[in-house]
Amino acid sequence: MKLSTKGRYAVTAMMDLAIHDVTGPVTLADISKCQGISLSYLEQLFSKLRKDNLVEGVRGPGGGYRLGKPASQISVADIIKSVDESIDATNCDGKADCNNGKPCLTHKLWTDLSEQLYVFLDGIKLNEFVNRPEVREISDRQDTMSSRIATMFPPVRPAVESRIAS
Repeated sequence: MKLSTKGRYAVTAMMDLAIHDVTGPVTLADISKCQGISLSYLEQLFSKLRKDNLVEGVRGPGGGYRLGKPASQISVADIIKSVDESIDATNCDGKADCNNGKPCLTHKLWTDLSEQLYVFLDGIKLNEFVNRPEVREISDRQDTMSSRIATMFPPVRPAVESRIAS
């Protein structure tokens, strides 16, 4: 099974969103900054996640994204499927045509593995994962680092800009 960056990034972004969802909508720019994922790539992923109602957009000042349903109802498998990733360990995409149109010797093994992977990932809900101590520790460290960077480079105010231009 190959889980591409698309699936890994989608799960990471959804984890970040779930952790910060209690404080209100989260911008993709914030997720991008904290997780090191390209903003344009996040926009593509969130378009797919929005279509499957895993996230919803909030417009206006203070807007961003929030979970489309409770974290207890979103599994890692849901996220991976939403961004068109496959949880399939076979070489034939499960079609059983790997050996000249027929199943290969190990087809059943890889099919069974794929099913086990799906069951495993479907059993992991966002709320369970974000409450793990090691996940919280990493999130707290990222939040601290992000706030330090924000205070190092405060936004330029219009009054300051006009004095700089003079």
